[in-house]
Amino acid sequence: MSDRTFLDEITIRSIGVIDQATLEISKGLTVLTGETGAGKTMILTALNLILGGKSDSALVRKGSERLVASGKFSIPADQIGVFENCGVVVEDSALIITRSVSADGKSKATCNGISVTTNTLSSMSELIVEVHAQAANINISKTSKQRDLLDKFAGGEFEVTFAEYSKVLTQYHALKTRITALRKSIERADQELKTLREFVLALTTLKLKHGEYPEINSDIDRLSSVEELRIAGASALSAIDGDEVGALTSVGVARRALESARSKDAALEAIYAQLSEGFYLIEDAGGALASYLASLEADPHQLDYLQARRAEIHALVKKFGGSNEIASEADGLLARYKSSENEIADLEGGDNRLKEMETELVGIKKQLVIAAKSLSEVRKLAGEKLSSAVTVEMQALSMPHAAFYVKIESVDYAALKESGFTAFGCDEVSMFISAHQDAPLVSIAKGASGGEMSRVMLALEVVIAATHPVGTYIFDEVDAGVGGKAAIEVGRRLHSLSRHAQVVVVTHLPQVAAWADSHFVVTKDSNGSVGQSDVRRVVGADRIEELARMLAGLENSVSAREHATELLSLKMD
Repeated sequence: MSDRTFLDEITIRSIGVIDQATLEISKGLTVLTGETGAGKTMILTALNLILGGKSDSALVRKGSERLVASGKFSIPADQIGVFENCGVVVEDSALIITRSVSADGKSKATCNGISVTTNTLSSMSELIVEVHAQAANINISKTSKQRDLLDKFAGGEFEVTFAEYSKVLTQYHALKTRITALRKSIERADQELKTLREFVLALTTLKLKHGEYPEINSDIDRLSSVEELRIAGASALSAIDGDEVGALTSVGVARRALESARSKDAALEAIYAQLSEGFYLIEDAGGALASYLASLEADPHQLDYLQARRAEIHALVKKFGGSNEIASEADGLLARYKSSENEIADLEGGDNRLKEMETELVGIKKQLVIAAKSLSEVRKLAGEKLSSAVTVEMQALSMPHAAFYVKIESVDYAALKESGFTAFGCDEVSMFISAHQDAPLVSIAKGASGGEMSRVMLALEVVIAATHPVGTYIFDEVDAGVGGKAAIEVGRRLHSLSRHAQVVVVTHLPQVAAWADSHFVVTKDSNGSVGQSDVRRVVGADRIEELARMLAGLENSVSAREHATELLSLKMD
């Protein structure tokens, strides 16, 4: 997982029942357990806020002015640029996201101390965390999400095929745009050609150069002020190099005065060194001023030429340019001049040129159909593999007779309309489940309960993560409606997923918690609040005691401790 982002730490203050808590999250599988109402889900609520979720003043702990949620993420070096494209700065391979919500509902978000919008957090969250709670599973009902999951699973072959399709689609639309522009231009070709040829002649005659206008202004300023510059330079040189009162003479006298005594006192030696450095700097400045004055001379003819050329550039911009600053408009005209040859060729070619371009478009469309078909074939093959793999996972997750299907519906390529080509290809991806062998296919958004949906998503993520994991997966209620052997399999698969990515799970099942690499317990004080000491990592005997409590619902149960020890041994098998 070294090349993946991962969550290092969550800090929470004044959210729900939690007064203050900090969790250091390790790699692998982390579970959060605790009694009902102890605040386990508040930790996920805090993470949801960190990832740009909707703020709610009702979350602010009673008696507090504001809540604060902060998450620290480690970002691999090769992914820093992706985050910077989202508008955030990653420092020392770390990203600290902080979200605060005041009691009056005002929300503020920062990334590494710099304010950002919640939209920025949301766009970033897709790069680092995949959240699966019952509310979050609504996303899977969107066909776009289902297509993204399939494409992610298809991996490298899909990426190559999709890149080719995108390239040809871009060429197709670019040529379509040129054809549309040419058709409009043909209608006014004569006037367009006249204006364009006049523009080309003017630029050719003027021989305008990139960045020339600012240089002309600078030269005019200098030539217009030669006498003023000479007086200033001469005065400065006199002050430096005057025989009796010049700065160079004075500093030289000061150096000589210290020459004999400087070796007897380190402080005086340092002052002497400063005077020496100043002497040589002033001497260099005097030489530079002398050279400058020698090169400074009036050139009325050059000044007249530059002023005339500046006026010509002004006139050119006024006639052919826009209303922006003259320098940028002049450079823009040069850029337009470089493409004018093609524009003239298009206009002069007229209908013949249009026919050539339309013939070329037919050829590109054939290439586009071939690329789109290839994309469909890759998706269909990946869909069959994904259907089979997810079905195997689902059947081990207390859904023994269920099956998962990915259906790809492609357009009729024999009668394909232009509107059929989308940025994602020409396919619609849908995911279905069936409860048993003869049951009808039902959309996964409609055919599964909340708990079943969580298990479907777990099965999907376990399969997809092996080839394309995100950094961190968060699961809440993934074990809803599950018990016994099926619960052990849920834990086993969460543990399997954690070999490819960091996994954080809120659970009430000891069969799931036993698979954890890191186990946190959340408890409440007698006053109903959760402080820093009430969120603790348990290991060894303490962990066995927590699993025993989860098994028996009471403390100090000998049989429950034995069962807990047996559960922990499953991970070692």
